[in-house]
Amino acid sequence: MQRFQEILETYVVPVATKISQQRHLASVRDGLTILVPVTIIGGFAILLAMPPVNTSLEATNFIYAILVGWRDWASANMATLLIPYYLTIGIISIYVVLGVSYQLTKFYKMDTISNVISVLLVYLCVAGVPQSLTSGETVVTAIPMTNLGASGMFMAMIIAIMVVEINHFFVAKKLVIKLPDSVPPNVAAPFNVLIPGIVNLILFMVLNGISTSILGVGLPKLIYSAFQPLLSATGSLPSIILINVLMTIFWFFGIHGANMVGVVTTPLVTLGLTLNAEAYASGQELPAIFAGAVNSVYGGWISYFAVVLVILLFCKSTQAKSVAKIAVVPAFFNINEPLIFGLPTVLNPFTLICFLICNNLNFTIVYFLMKSGFLGKFFVQLPFTVPAPLQAWLASMDIKSILVWAGLLILDMAIALPFLKAYDKQLVAQETLESAD
Repeated sequence: MQRFQEILETYVVPVATKISQQRHLASVRDGLTILVPVTIIGGFAILLAMPPVNTSLEATNFIYAILVGWRDWASANMATLLIPYYLTIGIISIYVVLGVSYQLTKFYKMDTISNVISVLLVYLCVAGVPQSLTSGETVVTAIPMTNLGASGMFMAMIIAIMVVEINHFFVAKKLVIKLPDSVPPNVAAPFNVLIPGIVNLILFMVLNGISTSILGVGLPKLIYSAFQPLLSATGSLPSIILINVLMTIFWFFGIHGANMVGVVTTPLVTLGLTLNAEAYASGQELPAIFAGAVNSVYGGWISYFAVVLVILLFCKSTQAKSVAKIAVVPAFFNINEPLIFGLPTVLNPFTLICFLICNNLNFTIVYFLMKSGFLGKFFVQLPFTVPAPLQAWLASMDIKSILVWAGLLILDMAIALPFLKAYDKQLVAQETLESAD
């Protein structure tokens, strides 16, 4: 174990740390994290507007009366209720542009607002080209939302990164409009992005025009089509299991596993959630299994809570029980640091093996249940402190999710029991030895 730890710390951890801190990947991860409130609002809006209540349901009892009332109220007010959805998840790519460009601009210590506005302008000129629509005798100019939703997310990330990089190049080479030193910085800053902004605008509009004339599709659809095979591969069960293994190993060494793999998982789960929300809004089958917090809800948030319960119910060590009593309430709300650093699970081979088995077995079961259509997929984002069983239900609006979550909890407790009993035996022997001294 010590030799394995040395190898990991020497060769794996530095590489993973460098990847997680790479400026472009980190900007994508952190920029999408900013969007969590937007996805929460959009998810609840679509849930209010389109409740999962069968049209044939009748108010035969009190509960059914509430559901029927919700259904009828939502049907009468759907147009109003869907406004937050259309302006959040429906145009998620605009927020992606803002979030990613903001984070990368902060890294370079450039003027934030002028650069972010420059990036947004370029993106809208490529993905939000206005169109004239005729309604009777009235001609309306509108921006279509086709490329502003989930399908434009990859293009949004690319434009955010490239425009900021080009702006930074021009500023670093002093290829900008230089105003006198007497001009206040807030007045001079927008002029720094004027020349690179024009260059970016011409560059991407020309590329979009070439793509449209030659291939028949603009850059957003072209980029989305190019990334689809990668999206399918990284959202497959083997790749998710690999992500879980890496994350568990990082936590084993006290390194925040979610942060280390977040550069890969955050874009995937955000896109999956957006695609599912769009499909739910249009009454289609939800396409993405790896969406939202599904991996956490059915993974570590179950296995950590199972460890706490096993310790409280079956272990005898004073140290373990004391930590479990403190950790049980935070663990219920998906905060596991008291257990990670208190038990500890760091450098603990007993819990390492337990988590490797439980987390991957849990997600494998859930993956096939969702793939078969038995279990609902996630299309709503919730705050991470919402208890996992409640989150499983609200994120998918499938009541069976609570039963599946409870069943996996019992399964994880059964798997964890022999490992924790072995660890508990060591702790008891150590406590006995210390008390004898």
